[in-house]
Amino acid sequence: MNTTKVGIPRALFYYQYYPIWKTFFEELGVEIVLSDHTTKSIMDDGSKTCIDEACLPIKIFHGHVMSIKDKVDYLFIPRFTSVSKKEYVCPKFGGLPDMVRHTLKDLPPVIDTEVNLRKSGKNALKAAYEVGGFFTKDRNKIKRAYKKALESYREFREKVKKGVLPCDILDKKLRKVKKYDVPNLNIAVIGHGYNLYDRYANMNLLDKLIDMGATIITVDMVDGETIKKHVKVLPKRLFWNFGRKAVGSSLHFLERDDIDGIIYLMAFGCGIDAFISDLIERKIRRNKDIPFIVLNLDEHSGEAGMDTRLEAFIDMIRWRYGNEGNVSAYG
Repeated sequence: MNTTKVGIPRALFYYQYYPIWKTFFEELGVEIVLSDHTTKSIMDDGSKTCIDEACLPIKIFHGHVMSIKDKVDYLFIPRFTSVSKKEYVCPKFGGLPDMVRHTLKDLPPVIDTEVNLRKSGKNALKAAYEVGGFFTKDRNKIKRAYKKALESYREFREKVKKGVLPCDILDKKLRKVKKYDVPNLNIAVIGHGYNLYDRYANMNLLDKLIDMGATIITVDMVDGETIKKHVKVLPKRLFWNFGRKAVGSSLHFLERDDIDGIIYLMAFGCGIDAFISDLIERKIRRNKDIPFIVLNLDEHSGEAGMDTRLEAFIDMIRWRYGNEGNVSAYG
């Protein structure tokens, strides 16, 4: 008897929730087929196929689906509406299964169970029952698989909070501690996980910063209670899950004395990033003289511009520390 194969695209919420999915499906006796890491061909295929108005991460997702759709019995593309109480995620996530179905041909059955925790976290178990129902009618088995999946996720989150990059955990990459001739810099990098941890899409941005002697701190490494405390200063509640986390983390970074610079990494065409990045930049410029830069990602693969901006940003920070303590962080 052949094992059922479920395809999971290595894109979008993969970088946040794969530990849950992996444990859940394996506990049900299902074989997971992951797409490869993003490549030029995956990005190009997605860009050619997806609608022009979509952002780069959505286009990349389509490319990943194309790369595995003929190798699996099911595609796992959950319909994300909300992952936190009284908040939403980007509406493209809710429509993603339909976008894929109406764009790509010859697809296997798509598991498009809705994940909507806006009103209650209990809906997560409801979604687990629905997904598990594709493979077994034993609800107790599904519940046990779900509990083990949550344990795996908690372990994953604890490692991230200690400063380990999610992409390093998922790829089982161990980094050696390097010694640099210059003092180490603490650089906060703000952005959606699928922008921060997809090495091809961001042209190895995090690795390049580390090679320049930077210690990376991301939004995912900030404790939830810390974010909740800092975001209360806003006059109005943010209804985007990522927006709240990004703003709360940024205000936390501003409060710390050990952050040397902040980078906001965003995908061109992202509506949420468009106003969240502006809100964060205003807060930074009004409250602290700390270097801040916004970097945009799109389908173009030329690294020269990205490398130049990164090198200039890090060099400027080091130059200020070594020569001029009173030079503006923004030129």
